[in-house]
This record gives sequence, C-alpha cells and structure tokens, in this order.
Amino acid sequence: MDKILSGVSRFQKDVYPEHQELFEELANGQAPEALFLTCSDSRVDPNMITQTKPGDLFICRNAGNIVPPHLLQGGGMTASIEFGVAALNVKHLIVCGHTDCGAMKGALNPNGLDALPHVRDWLSHSFAAVSVVKELNTPEDELLDRLTEHNVLLQLQHLRTHPAVAAKLATDELQLHGWVYDIESGEVRAYDFDSRTWLPLGEAERIKHHLGDHTHAAQ
Repeated sequence: MDKILSGVSRFQKDVYPEHQELFEELANGQAPEALFLTCSDSRVDPNMITQTKPGDLFICRNAGNIVPPHLLQGGGMTASIEFGVAALNVKHLIVCGHTDCGAMKGALNPNGLDALPHVRDWLSHSFAAVSVVKELNTPEDELLDRLTEHNVLLQLQHLRTHPAVAAKLATDELQLHGWVYDIESGEVRAYDFDSRTWLPLGEAERIKHHLGDHTHAAQ
C-alpha cells in the first residue's frame, strides 16, 4: 500500500502539473476514440501498450476480456459497452486478449474451479471457444495460445448481439478489432478479417488500409 500511496503523491506533485491543461479540459467531458475491452490481469496496461493519454480510451476490464451475449437483464459490462458505443460514440471497439491468461487456463479446466463458482459461471461465456480448439485437435502445447485467440473472436461475435453495437456496425460508424498482447515480447497481433489470420498489428493495419478498410463488411 505504501507504494500506491507514494505513487499518488508523485502524481499530484509531478505528473498532474505537467499535464494540468489536459486534465482541466477533461474535467468538462470526455470524447474517447476507442473502447478498449481487455482482461483485468495486472500485467496488462492499456494506456502503456497503446501509448495513449487520459481521455483517449474508454476502458472496460474483466477476467478473460469477456463480453456476455446481450440479454434483457444485462450487467455492468453490457451497460458499459452501451454507454461507450451509444453515448460516447467511440469509433473503434478493441477486444484485447493476452498471453498466459489465467482466465483462459480456468476455461480449459472448469472442474478445477469448484472453489470459485462465480468465476466458473463467468468463464462459461468462453466455453464455445474451448470447444473450437478441442474440435480442431489443437496440440496440447498450443492450447492456451489458440484458446486466447478464439476467445477474442468469440467475444467479437457476442458484441454483435448488443443492439448499440449492431446499430453502429450497420451504419459503418463503428469498427471491431481483435488483438492479442504478448506480455513477454510486447508484440501485439491483430486478427485480419479478410485473410482470417492473426498478423503483427502493423502488418494487419497496412493490409486493411490497402484493401480500403473492408473489415466492417466481414463483421
């Protein structure tokens, strides 16, 4: 706790004065460009990974970067997505998984979660991705990485069931992106909807630009 408290002190003394104009502007409202939906894992720092400032990202986090399919009785994640898309009018929605994800390890072995019933129930929103990697006879040593990828794709499918997301996709006002962040190397890979492959982020963006950004058509 001492480390956290001293950090707050340094922020107030050194960081805030350096960016005071930005914070004063943000005090009157926000207009983030993207909704960044990622895992709660302490090793994943969205602003550090994207080198963005306060006000640039509307961030949603939970164990496993999961998006439950839309239900009439939605929870906090559903409400946050609706607010980011319909009220803040973000132009991009990024689902970012990461390597060595504990939630994905749990999804692979739900029987080991008897002492964590709420976690097990939450991870049921990833079980379709587990079924995919098993049906594909994925080698044991690749299971976690492939599940991390397919889980991102599954959550993108779930997002399309949310009315606010579906409406913005229909009018080309929103783009969906699937990323996986490698904690050890710092590499970020993005899913290319046209080739249906995972590519280094820069390469995926170049391809999308060259093709005239047809990703929304594949969504």
